[in-house]
Amino acid sequence: PGVVLDAEEGPIYIGKNVRILPHTSIVGPVFIGDKSLIKVGSKIYEGTSIGEYCKVADEIENSIIHSYSNKQHLGFLGHSYVSQWVNLGAGTSVSDLKNNYSHIRIFVDGKFIDSGTMFAGSFIGDHSKTGINSMLNTGTVIGFCCNVFGGDFPPKHIASFSWGSAKGFTTYDLEKSIKLAKTVMARRNVSFTEADEKLFRYIFK
Repeated sequence: PGVVLDAEEGPIYIGKNVRILPHTSIVGPVFIGDKSLIKVGSKIYEGTSIGEYCKVADEIENSIIHSYSNKQHLGFLGHSYVSQWVNLGAGTSVSDLKNNYSHIRIFVDGKFIDSGTMFAGSFIGDHSKTGINSMLNTGTVIGFCCNVFGGDFPPKHIASFSWGSAKGFTTYDLEKSIKLAKTVMARRNVSFTEADEKLFRYIFK
C-alpha cells in the first residue's frame, strides 16, 4: 500500500520474490534483485542497483549494493559502492558532496587521486561492517573485512582487516574474522567454502 513507482525517467526492474513494504518511493532507473526486501518508507532514487537477498531502508541514491548486503535502518547512502556481505549499522550515513563543492579525492593504489567529480560517497569491501551512527566522509574507502564504529569521521582510507574508529585501528584477528563470516553466511543458508577461506587468508597476508 502507498508504494510509488516512478519510471518516467528510466525503467524499474523488480526481481522475483522481492518485498516492497508500504509508503516506499522508487524513482527509475533502478534495479532490485531477487528476494530482496525494501523496508517501510524507503526512498530509492535513480541510478541505484540492489543485488539479490539484500535488505535496505531509508534513502539511497546512485549506488550499487551487491548481494547479501544490508542497509536496514535510517541513514543516507549516495554515490557509493557496497560489496557483498556488508552490514551498515543503524544511523550510518555517507557524505557524497563536499561543502565547498570541490572535486573529491579518493585513495587508489597507495595514493589519493582527484576523482574528477563533485559526487563520490564510500567504497566498501566484502564482509565489512559499520556500527550504529557511523559517519563516512566523501570518498571513503574501506577494505575487506573491516569493523568501523564510533561517532566521528574515520580516516578516508581504512585498510583491509581493520577494527576500530576515528580514535585508532587495530588488526582484526584472521581466525575470528573467518569464524564470523561463517556465522553470517550460515544465517542466509550460504556455505563458507574452501575458496572463501583461501581468499580471506590471501588478502590478510
